[in-house]
Amino acid sequence: MLLADMGARVIKIERPGKGDDTRAWGPPFVAGESAYFLSINRNKESVTLDFKQPAGRAVLDRLIARSDVVVENFRPGALAKLSLDYASLADRYPRLVYCSISGFGHTGPRSREPGYDAVMQAEGGLMSITGAAEGPAFRLGVAIADIVSGMFAAQGIALALFARERTGRGQAVDVAMLDSVAALLTYQAAIYFTTGSAPSRMGNRHPTIVPYETFGASDGEFVLAVGNDEQWRRFCAAAGFGDADGRFATNAARVTGYAELKPRLDAHLRTRPRGEWIRQLGAAGIPCGSVRDLHEVFTDRQLSARDMVAKVEHSRIGALNVLGVPVKLSATPAEVRTAPPTLGQHTQTVLERDVGLSAREISALQQQGVV
Repeated sequence: MLLADMGARVIKIERPGKGDDTRAWGPPFVAGESAYFLSINRNKESVTLDFKQPAGRAVLDRLIARSDVVVENFRPGALAKLSLDYASLADRYPRLVYCSISGFGHTGPRSREPGYDAVMQAEGGLMSITGAAEGPAFRLGVAIADIVSGMFAAQGIALALFARERTGRGQAVDVAMLDSVAALLTYQAAIYFTTGSAPSRMGNRHPTIVPYETFGASDGEFVLAVGNDEQWRRFCAAAGFGDADGRFATNAARVTGYAELKPRLDAHLRTRPRGEWIRQLGAAGIPCGSVRDLHEVFTDRQLSARDMVAKVEHSRIGALNVLGVPVKLSATPAEVRTAPPTLGQHTQTVLERDVGLSAREISALQQQGVV
């Protein structure tokens, strides 16, 4: 989707009659379309094709011959049985960039294991550091393993295309969901590498910065993020928080003295509404913000000014809001052009225009259940 937003033509190959699994993930459904599917498939074309049948494979080969990139998310080894893996295609299509996204990658002892987002959040350690200190591990509220794997895949594809401009040859891009989640661990991984101890869950608290978490005001929660000692001094002045003895003047002192400092901050910040705190602390240059629900988020004038909600016309639903594009390019900006496709919406067009089949040939494929 990211590549499609930036202008790539993306043809999504789906199973006839069923399509992408996410088409069935719901409710909610809108006019028979899954809200989940609608969230990640704008700017794509949908072609239904059973490429396990010889006639379907012939169609797929003709599409690959015209393509710069193939992206697949089968379990490693599955496409090799159909001679559709990179090794099988590279000689025929030396300029092809072939991106594989899988749970554990195409090398290593666990490469053949399947992987879904929740499994990867667990196996990748992310759940072990998410949740209340005394409570169970939590999955993030979005499919972060899926999302970040797609982001790394888009980056890998762009890099491979850039390299092809210099070498004339494509290459394989191997993205593992486990690797992608592990790559997110950043400073938590560094804590483990330097101490030998696995970090534990700390709720919304930051392990190395204080105060940097949620606090309760008199009417709701807000986040206070004091990232350095100068900000701490400005916070104390703006909030009227006494630290006259200077015991917490440094971040290291605030981290080691957290057990004493946190109750004092809690008591002080509960005395006023969060709106007052945010206005007063914001004016002093202290990063802070309300814990908002999605209605509050998507009615924010800032997101509107940044075009982060786009409207498209869906063939069944009509007007449909989708997320905008977060990467803003000055000369070649991205664009949300088309709505997420219905199943097989572009089959006829693609087979006629790109594969060169006649209406009679397409009809025959339909009767055979190939498309």
